[in-house]
Amino acid sequence: MLVFVGLPLFFMELAFGQFASLGPITIWRVSPIFKGLGFAMVIVSALIGLYYNVIIAYCLFYFFSSMTLTLPWVTCDNEWNTPSCVVYSSNQNGNVSNLTDYMTTTERQMTTNITAIPSGEPANKTYSPSEEYFNNYVLGLTSGMDEPGGLKWQLTLCLLLAWCIVFFVLIRGIKSLGKVVYFTAIFPYILLTVLLVRGATLPGSLEGIKYYVTPNWERLSDSSVWSDAAVQIFYSLSACSGGLIAMASFNKFNNNCLRDALLVPFINCGTSIYSGFVIFSVLGFMAHERGVDVKDVATGGPGLTFVVYPEGLAKMPAAPMWAILFFFMMITLGFSSQFSIMETVISSIMDEFSDVLRAKKLNGYLFRIAVCFVFFLLGIPMTLKSGLYLLNIVDTYVGGFPLLFVGLFECIAINWVYGYGRFAEDISMMLGSKPNIYWKVTWCGISPFIMLGTIVFKAWQYEDVTLGSYHYPGWALALGWLICLFPIVIIPGWIGVRLIFYGGLSGLQKSIKPRKDWGPANPENRTGRYSKPDENMPPAYGGGHVNYAMDSERF
Repeated sequence: MLVFVGLPLFFMELAFGQFASLGPITIWRVSPIFKGLGFAMVIVSALIGLYYNVIIAYCLFYFFSSMTLTLPWVTCDNEWNTPSCVVYSSNQNGNVSNLTDYMTTTERQMTTNITAIPSGEPANKTYSPSEEYFNNYVLGLTSGMDEPGGLKWQLTLCLLLAWCIVFFVLIRGIKSLGKVVYFTAIFPYILLTVLLVRGATLPGSLEGIKYYVTPNWERLSDSSVWSDAAVQIFYSLSACSGGLIAMASFNKFNNNCLRDALLVPFINCGTSIYSGFVIFSVLGFMAHERGVDVKDVATGGPGLTFVVYPEGLAKMPAAPMWAILFFFMMITLGFSSQFSIMETVISSIMDEFSDVLRAKKLNGYLFRIAVCFVFFLLGIPMTLKSGLYLLNIVDTYVGGFPLLFVGLFECIAINWVYGYGRFAEDISMMLGSKPNIYWKVTWCGISPFIMLGTIVFKAWQYEDVTLGSYHYPGWALALGWLICLFPIVIIPGWIGVRLIFYGGLSGLQKSIKPRKDWGPANPENRTGRYSKPDENMPPAYGGGHVNYAMDSERF
């Protein structure tokens, strides 16, 4: 998936954004009919940024909670625990000790009603202290989306703090982001290494690593595996969500983006593999402590970060220190992605309406404040006691079909409609040579074919989303499909708008071709077929961006 989808998309978007020095919306002057594709990218980024900061809020909550002598998810004698709470003893027989046995009958009755049992869970199921801490205390999780529950004010405050950090880092746009990213990109590697060394010294860690590196070939027939692999590539490389185009637009025109496209994806995926060793070394230790197989403790989703791994950390000597380091690492990793995501959304809109939003610095500051505040308000429903159910819906439906469709149409628009030949010449203007046969074959054939096949395969084996054993009601699934279809429908919807309001078929044919002002943003880079002076070309705006005036072709 990396070689035939990730690398090609990464280089294509880097070269595309660097050549025109435009954001993911305005760059579609290359073929105005596909401007809806730019809106789809920004919508996907906005939806990701909306729920991603909620996850960072979870990490902040755990980070502050770890600043204690004893971690709060170690025992079952807390006010949020229930009689179903079980602590696993350190033996190899799988025996457990229930630390709630000493509780009085009255205390049992009181704790039983701390939180509702999620729909579909057996009443006699047992829970670990870390699981009850996450579900009962951090989330106050209700039985389902039909029971919204009250607001978890601690999470809401953490969410507010997260958005304040995002605003202050992005207050000056790419200038302030570039300084912060040095820390957020490098420091996690130090923490990962520290955690890996500690994990590797724990008993049972080798079994966890063996489980991690042993492939399960039977899973290859599962469409969700291929879809998850594609989504992981899209997320880790920021492909198909406008982030690469937005960040590349700030590059120098002759920057060697081919070198970047070859280095960054492999470093990124190498980091993911490296992180896997950190995680599974601790999971192996947990399995050793419980006397079970690694597969019985390994889980995905938020459960891994906020239930399973914290439980493993709690069993280490000096547990609070390791918990603080782990969640601080998660916070820096989360913010490093969130900063880029939100800068993509903000700068894209500011580029599209630069005559207003870039007219004065104050306008830009106020707009950034407004965006962060609105996103904070939109994220509040995910801090309700039923918020995890909504977060899971948004995460599931944004990360699948929308990214696949955006990637597919992007390949078609650039390499089939605009034309690979012209795109290759554009790259030659920047790098001095055209892309080799590998890029041509993947851009024009292999990458879109794989994405189309993944879409069909995923649709064929579609199953309703669940959260553990909880099955969502019909209205919640309908909400998920609305979220999923919103960015997808924008793409053909924009074509329909052009067809209706811009001269019918003749206007449609015209909007397929590049606009007159398409090309490098700075006049000194407009050579070759772009060298002819264009009196309609708007003046360049600092940093490679263009200060667009309202004109008849803008939309």
